[in-house]
Amino acid sequence: MTYCVAMSLHEGMLFASDSRTNAGVDNVSTFSKMHVFDVPDGEHQRCIVAVNAGNLATTQGVVSQLRRKALVDEAHILNAPSMFDVAELFGQAIKAAISHAEENQLTQSSVDFTCTFLVGGQIRNEAPRLFLIYPQGNFIEATSDTPYFQIGEGKYGKPIIDRVVRPETPMAEALKSAMVSFDSTMKSNLSVGLPIDVLILKRDHLKPSLRYRVTEDDAYFQNIRKAWGQGLRQVFQSLPQPDWFHR
Repeated sequence: MTYCVAMSLHEGMLFASDSRTNAGVDNVSTFSKMHVFDVPDGEHQRCIVAVNAGNLATTQGVVSQLRRKALVDEAHILNAPSMFDVAELFGQAIKAAISHAEENQLTQSSVDFTCTFLVGGQIRNEAPRLFLIYPQGNFIEATSDTPYFQIGEGKYGKPIIDRVVRPETPMAEALKSAMVSFDSTMKSNLSVGLPIDVLILKRDHLKPSLRYRVTEDDAYFQNIRKAWGQGLRQVFQSLPQPDWFHR
């Protein structure tokens, strides 16, 4: 399993994804689930970021297919006129990859070939946009009411983001909430783990402003983990008992 989150804020966009694909006593594997498609300058200048959850072979197939089409097709994600068109191309690639995998499985098995993507970014002369793309190829767009999306094991890290993140939230605060969200998820689910890939795309910069990998040795993440745990315990201990407890 995995956990990915993406936020669309006034300052720009934030993406974060874990990198664990297997979690067992003696079998832990890591693969980056963050992919960047960019055109640094010119008429088609853009920066597109995708993070994914689901079957690893399928997600790698989707990304490979999109990169190949950018080399051989007339219309592709590196010259699509809008982020909406980019989302449509991702949806088509996801449907094709899942269909191909299901048609070519050698035996009837319980393997789940589905995958989900968060795709966001900015194209020159367009505002930043963020999409959640489902295995069926359809998608929804982030709005001011729902400025963030999660995929994978999102339920454990959802409460902190729900309470903190709004479109006007400063990027530094959003990043802090994302780190707490990942720590809460890893505390409750072994299938999500470090390293965490982080990318920040500031509005109108059209290139990553920050790309960073949070590892086990990262001092900031360890401080966040410790301070959040201690803070929760302190707040919990300060809560009053119900007035009907001793009746």
